[in-house]
Amino acid sequence: MAATTPAGRLVSVNVGLPADVEWQGRTVYTGIWKHPVAGRRMVRRLNVDGDGQGDLAGHGGVNRAVFLYQLDSYRYWQAFLHRDDFSYGQFGENFTVEGLADDEVWVGDRYRIGSALFEVSQPRVTCYRVGLRMNEPQMPTLLVAHRRPGFYLRVLEEGWVEGGDTIELVERGPEAMTVAAVDGLLYLPNRARRDLVRALRIPALSEGWQGSFRALLDPAPAAEATEIAWPGFRRLAVTATDRESDSVLSVRLRPADGQPVTPAQPGQFLTVRLRPDPAAAPLLRSYSLSGAPDGDSYRISVKREPQGVASGYLHTRLRVGDVLEAAAPRGEFVLRPGDRPVVLISAGVGATPVLAMLHVLAAERPARQVWWLYGARNSSEHPFAAEVRALLAELPDAHHVVCYSQPGPQDHDFDVSGHLTAEVLGAAGVPAGADCYLCGPVKFMQDIAAALTARGAAPDRIYREVFGPADPIAPGVVRQPGRAPHQPAGEPGPGPLVSFSRSNLSVTWDPAFASLLELAEACDVPVRFSCRSGVCHTCVTGLVSGEVSYRPDPLEPPEPGSVLICCSQPGGEVTLDL
Repeated sequence: MAATTPAGRLVSVNVGLPADVEWQGRTVYTGIWKHPVAGRRMVRRLNVDGDGQGDLAGHGGVNRAVFLYQLDSYRYWQAFLHRDDFSYGQFGENFTVEGLADDEVWVGDRYRIGSALFEVSQPRVTCYRVGLRMNEPQMPTLLVAHRRPGFYLRVLEEGWVEGGDTIELVERGPEAMTVAAVDGLLYLPNRARRDLVRALRIPALSEGWQGSFRALLDPAPAAEATEIAWPGFRRLAVTATDRESDSVLSVRLRPADGQPVTPAQPGQFLTVRLRPDPAAAPLLRSYSLSGAPDGDSYRISVKREPQGVASGYLHTRLRVGDVLEAAAPRGEFVLRPGDRPVVLISAGVGATPVLAMLHVLAAERPARQVWWLYGARNSSEHPFAAEVRALLAELPDAHHVVCYSQPGPQDHDFDVSGHLTAEVLGAAGVPAGADCYLCGPVKFMQDIAAALTARGAAPDRIYREVFGPADPIAPGVVRQPGRAPHQPAGEPGPGPLVSFSRSNLSVTWDPAFASLLELAEACDVPVRFSCRSGVCHTCVTGLVSGEVSYRPDPLEPPEPGSVLICCSQPGGEVTLDL
């Protein structure tokens, strides 16, 4: 048996089962409330008996079975926050301990407590729920900024524990990286590459944190897509319009000032501001760029929607010489370099971003296989047919499958009668080891992605472009029936206009909201968040135009052209990519 060294003392064992908690008019399902228990408790691989986690995506599991926090940090926060109302379990911890400071414990350390054996697996996950429990919204930021996060334990040997047990150090982890250092490496700026490499050499570090550090170490090539060519909106003149099908119109645009076009990444989109009624508020719409990225012009292609005000204006009233306002190309659904086969799958007007990718591939003539799979109703609803055939003819190893769900007697130039399905992928022999790009209706993309995964495609090589708002991330919040984005309740605010471009909504700012995130939530605009205090960057959002201020300042600012909506307020009129 390995020699042990006394390292601290288990003061209290705390447990609590998840429950619904009312918060800001919503219901949060959380296990953050813990209470001390007397006597011995069995610790198992997933938790302490009598304990549970509400959000198993962010908490719980074998790597986050037990959370530990220190009495020294209790004393620190009591002084810092001027509070004397703390009780054991206050920070959502299972083990309240004397000793084991975050700046002394190494990730990978192993400790014997009672008859159980534990391994330090990662620091705390920054989450708004600790602020909810503490009645201090900035607590997630404070924990990171003051280097006192606490940490999770993995259970290597199940056993009994009890308040008063001695904590014995059994084995030190490799790399000598403290919990505080690893926590700062993820959440604080000015991280060193050598430290990321060191952290990845710690076998005990949880898979989630390893993935985050790999992403920081080797950013995906798509990161180039976040570089914004110009701030705000720019005037673009209409130089041509082309009818692509019965329902799709292409519009060619060039800077009205005669300056060169800034080439977009293949797959990106333009956000345009339209004024069909000069007396009304402008309309915001985002359209994928469908042409070859070059320095000559931009091409967007727009489907006419039956009740679409914006598409109706573009299809029936737009003329050559008219001027539109457009934000710079943006979006991370872009073609990745490499030598793997490329599979471009789309339906309807979803062909637009993958067509831009096909233009680039045809120009470069790579040796890699290129697959074009497309679904439409019939030839009258099939845009870009001749253009795609010509581009594929330029490629040395191209494959082409077109499906018509309702072909007419005049339709002959297609391959499959019916929808584009998993069976079509199988019959065509689409390779499993490909980079796959999907665009079309949500259900279509879900079904095709599942089919590709079943064929052996790696999930992280299946890229999707979603028209409209992205899926929300609101950990712990009990979902309510979805509502379309709308004006907030009550009288309009007195502040500047805030526009949500993907949601086609503009509202006036009300300083009663603490942040742009709170305003978006009041409008049922789908949002993403976790810490709600400027730490985790889950809420990072494209800033199409305008400026914001921060209160509080984030620990690390976002990239240019982006904003953290959880802690920002508009400095004037702003447009967000939400």
